[in-house]
Amino acid sequence: MRVPIFQIDAFTDRRFAGNPAAVMVLAGFLDDAALQAIAAENNLAETAFLVPDLGQYNLRWFTPAVEVALCGHATLASAAVVMERLEPGRNSVIFGTASGPLAVHRKQNGYVMDFPSRLSEETIPPTGMAEALGAVPVEVFSSPFNYLVLLEDARSVRTLTPDFSAIAAFDRPGVIVTATGDQGYDFVSRYFAPAKGVPEDPVTGAAHCMLAPYWAGKTGKSTFRAYQASHRGGVVVCRALDDRVELEGQCVFFLEGHAEIGP
Repeated sequence: MRVPIFQIDAFTDRRFAGNPAAVMVLAGFLDDAALQAIAAENNLAETAFLVPDLGQYNLRWFTPAVEVALCGHATLASAAVVMERLEPGRNSVIFGTASGPLAVHRKQNGYVMDFPSRLSEETIPPTGMAEALGAVPVEVFSSPFNYLVLLEDARSVRTLTPDFSAIAAFDRPGVIVTATGDQGYDFVSRYFAPAKGVPEDPVTGAAHCMLAPYWAGKTGKSTFRAYQASHRGGVVVCRALDDRVELEGQCVFFLEGHAEIGP
């Protein structure tokens, strides 16, 4: 079977930055084992599988190791594929996903995604967290999805060298670290998810579904210009809106072609 494949750098306005995602367009979803094998072969943080459905699209996301319930950068990349390649001139799309309908609309420079908010509560840090991160948390919050760790300053976030094996043993799939921003950003962050096969994710939309309401609670603001300070780096504009979060970013196409995925 020969299917279209795109590789897109998301949450950036230039190639070789942001978070690369593969987007593959299928007539229908293959069995889970096949989708997981394809994602492992692509070996990117996420592969998005896109299936047309009555004028909209169904969407699933896989890391090289597991399927995930929500992914921001691969949704952003999928929206770019729909509106710039599959249906040029289209200005909005709704994706059917495991996290419910996700709407994306085009702006002059980029796209805006409407995602569910992920609220968190302050918690006691798990045993060994400071040692695993190589930094002492100021405070720790948690949701069913991730730990969120506030560090002293942006420099601490940017220079962190965590122990991925130790983080993988925590009772949450991922760890977000964050601090008040520098260089004109409202806050900075990084995201580690070795248990999901992604030691450090370059730019993580789903993490900002937790970061935006957290920083809204601390600052009283609702709109943020945030920077995820991975090696590649990326900019996410976030808006905390009750039980939803708007995430805004840009995309750049890197690769377009076809993949042979049949026997």
